[in-house]
Amino acid sequence: MGVLVQPPRAQFEPLFDELGRHGFVEGNNLVVDPRGFAIPAEALEETAIALVKSQPDAIYCGGDEAGRALQRATRTIPIATLTDNMVRAGLVTSLARPGGNITGVSIFAPELDGKRLELLLEVVPGVRRLAALVDPKTTAQDQLQALTDAARTRGVELLIHQAATLREIVPAIEGAQADRAQALSVLASAMLGANRALIIEQVARQQLPTIYQWSDYAKEGALVCYGPSQSTLYRQVARQLVMLLKGTAPADIPVQQPTQFALSINLHTAKALGLTIPPSR
Repeated sequence: MGVLVQPPRAQFEPLFDELGRHGFVEGNNLVVDPRGFAIPAEALEETAIALVKSQPDAIYCGGDEAGRALQRATRTIPIATLTDNMVRAGLVTSLARPGGNITGVSIFAPELDGKRLELLLEVVPGVRRLAALVDPKTTAQDQLQALTDAARTRGVELLIHQAATLREIVPAIEGAQADRAQALSVLASAMLGANRALIIEQVARQQLPTIYQWSDYAKEGALVCYGPSQSTLYRQVARQLVMLLKGTAPADIPVQQPTQFALSINLHTAKALGLTIPPSR
C-alpha cells in the first residue's frame, strides 16, 4: 500500500489499527511504502509519481492537492482519500458514483467553515475584525466570498491571509495581527492541519483566539474546534481501503461523509486568553 500525506506517520495509527482489525496487518500481510509520510505541499507531485512507479495495490492520500497529484499520476491504481470536498476538487464525478479510480471520505469542509465562524463569534463576543488563515490550493474564491458575506451580515470584517506552504504560515498569522484582527479562523486544509502545532504555538504567542477544523485538536492546545473526529474518519477510510485491497473497484465504492460533529474547547487556553466560555457551550 502506498501513502501520500503531509502529517507524520504517528498521526495515522487509527487508520492502521483499523486495517489490522480487518485482517491487513503491517509486517504480516501488508507492506506500507514509507516514502509518502510527512511530505511538504511542494513535494506532493514528485512523490506521487514515485509512488505510482512502484505499482502498489492501493494508495491512501489526504487532502485535495495529494488527491489531484495522484490522479494526474495514475488513472488505474485504486486510491482512497480523506479530503475536504471531493466533488469540488474534481476528484470524483459524484458522491454516489465516483466514476474513476478514487473514492474516500468527503468532509463538508466549506459548509463547516461558516459554522465555525458563527461559533468563534459566540466564544469571542465583540469581534469586529476576523482573520481567516487560508490555503489557496484548497479554498476556492467563491467559498471565501460566501464566508466574507456571512461575516458582513454579522457586522464583521473578514481579513483573508493566505499560506500555501509551511514557510508562509507564520508571516500570514503575523499579517493578521498587523491588521488588528481580534480572532482567527483556520480554514480546512491538509497543509494547515499537518502544521497545526506551529499555528497553535504562534497564535498563543500573539494572544489571538483561534478556531480549527478537527475536534481532536483541542487536546493539543487549540482554543476552539468544530468538526468531525479525525481519528474516526481515519477508521472510516481504512474500511474503504480494505475493500480496495480485496479487489473492489473504487468506482463501485460510494464516497462517504461524516455523520457526527463535535465542539471542543480547551479551557486552559481560554483562561490564558482571558476568555469566559458562554454557559450554553
